[in-house]
Amino acid sequence: MIKTKPTATTATIQAEFDRIALVTSAEGWSQNSYYHDFLLRHTPAGCRKALEIGCGTGAFSRRLAARSEHVTALDLSPEMIRIARERSAEFPNIEFHVQDAASSDFPSEEFDCIATIATLHHLPFKLMLDKMKRALRVGGVLLILDLLEPESFYDLLTSAVAYPVCASLRLLKQRRLRPPAEVRAAWAEHEQYDSYLTLSEVRAACNEALPGARVRRHLMWRYSVVWKKVVV
Repeated sequence: MIKTKPTATTATIQAEFDRIALVTSAEGWSQNSYYHDFLLRHTPAGCRKALEIGCGTGAFSRRLAARSEHVTALDLSPEMIRIARERSAEFPNIEFHVQDAASSDFPSEEFDCIATIATLHHLPFKLMLDKMKRALRVGGVLLILDLLEPESFYDLLTSAVAYPVCASLRLLKQRRLRPPAEVRAAWAEHEQYDSYLTLSEVRAACNEALPGARVRRHLMWRYSVVWKKVVV
């Protein structure tokens, strides 16, 4: 019998990330932040307005703010936004909002860059691709980083390699092999609801909604999508 994961409500996800925000006292290295430089290399030159969906405590928003005139950063968790505002006092060009992206209507052709990191697996994927596509200006760039569901032997082999690499990087960056116990417990509670797409599913959706998108598998259980909106 195939076991399926329970479905989390929006309120449940919000409560879980409020808890994660409270137990994550220091902003350090993570599998997501490891790929920030990769994403930033694809931000458009002369970026005026940028949007981050699922900003968490604002680490990538602050990096994006150094390359953009204005950044709008959204997250479902009030605690994440509270911490993001505290940590971003030196970045007056970032505007943080507690907001559910799935139920939001973004202005049409408003942003030069839209980024979302480890967030889309909580949201209706195809719906969000359409929303973000419409919100981008012509010439704007969409940046996605999220987690993958293994679907092949190669994926399983990559995962096996990723574990020692991840442990080594955490030891180098945080001087520990594992996160603190309270952080592990908070993530374990949250992950019981997580459900990810396979790379094939991501590529199929992008082929339909984002023609020409570059979809790439990354080592630490992640994939990226880079897409530039052009005149059709």
